[in-house]
Amino acid sequence: MVMRRQLLWGVPCALAAALVLSGHPAQSQSPTLNEGREIFRYDTFGDERFWTDVLLMNEVIERSVDPTTALSVGLKVDADALPPGILATADLKSPATTVALLKLNAVVGLKGTVTSGPAGDRLERVGITCALCHSTVDDSVMPGIGRRLDGRPNRTLNPGAIIALSPVLPSAARTVYQSWGPGRYDPRFNIDGLSEPVLIPPAYGLAGSPHATFTGDGDVRYWNNYVAVTQMGGQGEFVEPRLGISFLLPAGTPDLVQPKLVALRDYQLSLAAPAPPSGSFDAGAAGRGRAIFMGGARCATCHSGRALTDDTLHAPAETGMDPRHAARSATRLYRATPLRALWQHAPYFHDGSAATLEDVVEHYRRVLGLTLTRNQKADLVEYLKSL
Repeated sequence: MVMRRQLLWGVPCALAAALVLSGHPAQSQSPTLNEGREIFRYDTFGDERFWTDVLLMNEVIERSVDPTTALSVGLKVDADALPPGILATADLKSPATTVALLKLNAVVGLKGTVTSGPAGDRLERVGITCALCHSTVDDSVMPGIGRRLDGRPNRTLNPGAIIALSPVLPSAARTVYQSWGPGRYDPRFNIDGLSEPVLIPPAYGLAGSPHATFTGDGDVRYWNNYVAVTQMGGQGEFVEPRLGISFLLPAGTPDLVQPKLVALRDYQLSLAAPAPPSGSFDAGAAGRGRAIFMGGARCATCHSGRALTDDTLHAPAETGMDPRHAARSATRLYRATPLRALWQHAPYFHDGSAATLEDVVEHYRRVLGLTLTRNQKADLVEYLKSL
């Protein structure tokens, strides 16, 4: 099917499935990495024409999205972009304050064009960036306001509820979006019409992993292209013969996505997973758990190398995973998830079906027929916490 810029009401954050990472500016020194960081944080790829011209989200924000509402659906504010003392006097119940924050470029993942006139500031256009779903903040000022933590999944973000605010959505689509809940997004809903949202995944620690997403359809550059064009609504092209997808631009229309994919990928792959907090695991037990991981539990068969993953894709039945998400992908298989900063992003698996690391270990004990004592399982969990 050829899709010429019609998004069929699918939208933003499939950057869920593995878009990006990041850190503080000091981590990115080279011009290429600085360029990639700027793209990740601030580049909309021209998607304002979708969020503004189609969904009318600029009007929605200007009319009814005050900072308190924005924070309640998981949007974050970059404290480093705020003038000193501004929060002490800001009216957090006024949509005008949200517009002012957009004018300061302080809302993580949202990019607004604000003009000033006799009637005050107007939000003329708005778009989204990679950081919407794949950044959060450290809450150092208050919950939802602090320093950027790029690459961490924003599990309090409710992308479906945000999209559902659009006044032009068909009622059936609005119902679907409202059903997803915080931290979840379906990056294929606008492609196949099914609704089976997956967790917004962490996007750090992908260096050394050949697969960017749960289903391993391609590498980081491939998935960034898919998301920027088919989900964010950016001005670019994406063709996937395995799924019959062809998003094409009219002749003569510049591609605002392709020229940026290399810098974006390089920036992402330069970023490491955050280390576990001091005292968050038992080091002695973790040492014993590592031996179990490498030996009797057979985890290292698939979780190996720098990223603790492998080059092979696996049938759902092989690891006891629900096959529905894989069936909608180009591979119809699952990758071995890179094991990075597991302490930071519960729940686990693509669908969040494992609430804890104990549940993860028990799942594989059952599916793979492992013989593990209670103490061995506990040690294995401590090792996973240490990654």
